[in-house]
Amino acid sequence: MGNEVKDEITINGERYIRGCLEPAVCIDGMEYKIIRCASAGVFAGYISIRDGREVVIINARRLWYWDGAASLSQLAMEGVKRPDNCKFAMEVDEILVLDAIEILSCTKKSQESIKGVVIWKE
Repeated sequence: MGNEVKDEITINGERYIRGCLEPAVCIDGMEYKIIRCASAGVFAGYISIRDGREVVIINARRLWYWDGAASLSQLAMEGVKRPDNCKFAMEVDEILVLDAIEILSCTKKSQESIKGVVIWKE
C-alpha cells in the first residue's frame, strides 16, 4: 500500500490527475490547438496544414490577452478563470502563420472556455 504510485499532482492547492481531462472536440479529423508564434502572437483553432513552422489554422481566434491562466500550458488544459477580462479577437475562417514555435493540444474544457469568451473589439 505504501508503494502505490499515484498519477496526480497538486499545484497551488489545485489537484490534477493525469488522463482525466477530456480532449477537445475535433472537426473533420482536425484537433483544436493553441498555436504560439514567434512574432504573430497566439491563436486557437484547428490546424489543417502544417509544413515546418508554417501552419494553416481554420476557425482561428487570436488570443491577445487572457486572465485566469498563468501560462499557455494552463490555458490549454483548463481554459481561463476570468473570461470577462480576456481579449480574444473574432474568429476568422482561415489564417496562414509563418512562424509557429509552439503547438499545444487543448482539452474540451479549454476549448469551451476559449470559444465562450466574448469577442473583443475596439
